[in-house]
This record gives sequence, structure tokens and C-alpha cells, in this order.
Amino acid sequence: MAKFTGGCLCGKIKYSAEADPIFMGVCHCKDCQKGTGAVFNAVVAVPEPALHVTGTPKTFTGKGDSGKAVSRQFCPDCGASLYTTVEVMPGVAMLTAGTLDDSSNYKPSMQIYCDSAQSWVHLGGDIKPFPKMPMPG
Repeated sequence: MAKFTGGCLCGKIKYSAEADPIFMGVCHCKDCQKGTGAVFNAVVAVPEPALHVTGTPKTFTGKGDSGKAVSRQFCPDCGASLYTTVEVMPGVAMLTAGTLDDSSNYKPSMQIYCDSAQSWVHLGGDIKPFPKMPMPG
């Protein structure tokens, strides 16, 4: 079982999760770009019950392409994006990989919303691209 720890830039909020990741990936959607202030959001998805947070993050909830809720948790002091939960994936928390204490085991296997990717962003390796959100089945 893997253990992930991390936190915000100012150190007021910390998290840990002891669980095998559900997936590791990159999202290029415009909301993730704006929410992180970066060209994509690199995430490690873990079971939400395994996530333990110290400190009190602030939450911003909007709607994703599905029309369902997307909740982004961030530090109210330094503004660091910490994790995201989405209504279409109940019970899953997606940790922002840039906030991990040790990201050496971060190995994304997919990238979604590639239709919204910045034209100059090209990820190498075996990271499977999807134009939008892949649908099960």
C-alpha cells in the first residue's frame, strides 16, 4: 500500500493518504488550468476515506462538463490547490501532485481533455491521451 503526504505552500494545511492510487493522470480542461494556475492539473486519485487533512482548506464548487459538481480544496492563506472531488466519481479525492512531499513515484498513465490542452504542451512517454473524459464501458 502506498502512502502519500503533502501540503500547501505556507505549511498550514497538510494531508496524508495511505492507499493504492486509483489512477494517476493529467487533466487539461480549462477549469483545471484556471484552478491550478498551470497548464494542466497533475493528480493522484485516492479513495476519499483514506485522505486525512490537518488544517482547514477552503472549498470552491463549480460545475464540470457533465453539469455535476466539481469541488476544489485550497489553502485560504497561500492559495495552493490541494485536492479535488467530483460528483461523477463519488468517494475519490484527486491530490494535486505538485503538493506531494515526494513526487518521485508520480507516474501518470493518462491525460484527459486533451482537446483543451495548450498547443505547445506535449507529454512524452506512455501517457494515453483522451480528447475529453473517457467513458466507462
